[in-house]
Amino acid sequence: MKQQIQDGLKTRANIQLRMAEMLTDGIASAVDMIGSALESGQTLFLCGNGGSAADSQHIAAEMIGRFERERQSYPAIALTTDTSALTSIGNDYGFENIFSRQIEGLAKQGDILIGISTSGGSKNVIKAMEMAKTKGMSIIAFTGANPGVMGNLADITIAIPVERTALVQEGHIAVGHLLCELVETRLTT
Repeated sequence: MKQQIQDGLKTRANIQLRMAEMLTDGIASAVDMIGSALESGQTLFLCGNGGSAADSQHIAAEMIGRFERERQSYPAIALTTDTSALTSIGNDYGFENIFSRQIEGLAKQGDILIGISTSGGSKNVIKAMEMAKTKGMSIIAFTGANPGVMGNLADITIAIPVERTALVQEGHIAVGHLLCELVETRLTT
């Protein structure tokens, strides 16, 4: 078992090293985009399914509360949290519209959407991104190695260079934490 643990941790460390080589420019662009939008009074929206829904909520909570510095709250909304909206929209319009309908009603031009999907093909996240385009929002996609349709819709794509779902999700939260840290540093110094 000790060897499995060491191998598992080494695998994750190697993925992080590949992320450092491949994703630096995209992450820097995302920090600039989010920081500029928040400085201008815009809102950050996030969405995803399953573990990606949890990541959406986690990142939004870090922005609303704080990451590591005492500072003002940043406007961030995880579209995964309102069970009444999710169930009524899902019932009346279909599950694929649970996020796009919220974007339609809540978002405005200049806001940002972070769509999270390990496969890059989650229909409800794609529809949210399509609605965000019509609203004049900027879009960041968090995906796995194959960004799929989401990569084509996004202004910035953060594609974790692995296909195993759990490892993609670990990469997403690492990038999410890094975004929170760097945006917070940018806006408080």
